[in-house]
Amino acid sequence: MTFDHAARLARLAALLPAREVPALLVTSAVNVRYLTGLASSNAAVLVRADGSALLATDNRYIGKARTLGIPVVEASDVAVRLAEPGAGIEAASMTVATYRRLGEGLVPLGPVVEELRAVKDDAELELLRTACAITDQAFADVSARIVPGMTERELARLLENRMTELGADKPAFDSIVAAGENGAIPHHAPTGRELRTGDLVTMDFGARYQGYHADMTRTVSLGPPAGWQRELYDLVAEAQRAGRHALAPGAAAGDVDRAARSIVAEAGHGDHFRHGLGHGVGLEIHEEPFLGPSRTGRLEDRVPITVEPGVYLPGRGGVRIEDTLVTRAGGPELFTKTTKELLVL
Repeated sequence: MTFDHAARLARLAALLPAREVPALLVTSAVNVRYLTGLASSNAAVLVRADGSALLATDNRYIGKARTLGIPVVEASDVAVRLAEPGAGIEAASMTVATYRRLGEGLVPLGPVVEELRAVKDDAELELLRTACAITDQAFADVSARIVPGMTERELARLLENRMTELGADKPAFDSIVAAGENGAIPHHAPTGRELRTGDLVTMDFGARYQGYHADMTRTVSLGPPAGWQRELYDLVAEAQRAGRHALAPGAAAGDVDRAARSIVAEAGHGDHFRHGLGHGVGLEIHEEPFLGPSRTGRLEDRVPITVEPGVYLPGRGGVRIEDTLVTRAGGPELFTKTTKELLVL
C-alpha cells in the first residue's frame, strides 16, 4: 500500500505557525511511521514550518530510511541529534529524561500529529476495511465452535489464531473473552473459567492488518437467555444504535456519547456504564478522537471510530456491543458487519 508521506509532512508543516514554533521534533514511533513510512524502535523526524524535514535513526534502520525520499542522518540519540532551539516537542510521548537531555528552549505541544492522523486517506481506509473483514470472518468461523466446557483462554486463542490464519499481522490487542459473571469486568483478561450453558459471553477482539487496527465486540448467549439477559442485551443494542446514528462530521464528541449514554441512564443503569463510548482507530488501537462525557471537539469527515456502550452488573454479568465505523456526510459507514442480533449458541 502506497501512502503520500510528502503530503503528510506538508500538512504538518502548515500547522506549525499557528503553534508559534519554527519546527516540531516528532519522537513518537507511531507518528514517525505515519509521517515518513519508517517503522522502527529508534527514530525521530524534525519537521520545519518552511516545509523541510530531517529524519534520524540508528544503523539498524538506516538502510530502509535512505529509501524513503527524505533527508536522513544516522544517530543513536535521535532526539538530541535533531533538536533545534525553539522547536516544539511531543509532550505526551517524550520522557522527562530525554527532555532534560535536550536542554532549555523547547516548547511542549499537544497532539498535533495525532489530530492529523484522525482523518484517514483512501489507502488507510482500505487497510482498515480489510482488518475489519478479517475480524468479522474470524468471529463467524469461531462462533460455530463455541461449546460449554471451553475456557475463556481457549476461546481467545481460537479467535487470535483464526485472525492470523486469515491474513492478520497479529491481533490488534490482547483479546477479551468474559463469560458469565466475568462479563461485569469491562477489560477482563481471559482465564481458565469454563463456559457454561446460561452464560452471556462477551468477546472484544480485532485484527491488525499492515499496521492498522480493527476493534469489535459481540456478546452471545450460550443457550437460551434468561429474561434479564435479554433485557440487558436489548438495552445495550438500543444505546449502540443511537450512538452509531449520532456519528456525523461536525458532531460534538460529548453529544455522540450522550446519545447512547442517556438511553442507558434512563433505564436505570447509568452507574453500570462507566467508560467512554468510543475511540478512534488506525495505526493505534486507541487514538484520537475519543467519545466520552467530558470529551470536547467535533468529529470530522473520514474518521474511523468505535461505538461501544456496555452495561456491567457486578456478580451477574454484562453486555457490550462494539463496531468500527467511519464518519461520512451521508451517514456513518459500517466496517464491522457481524450481526448485532443476540446470537444464541
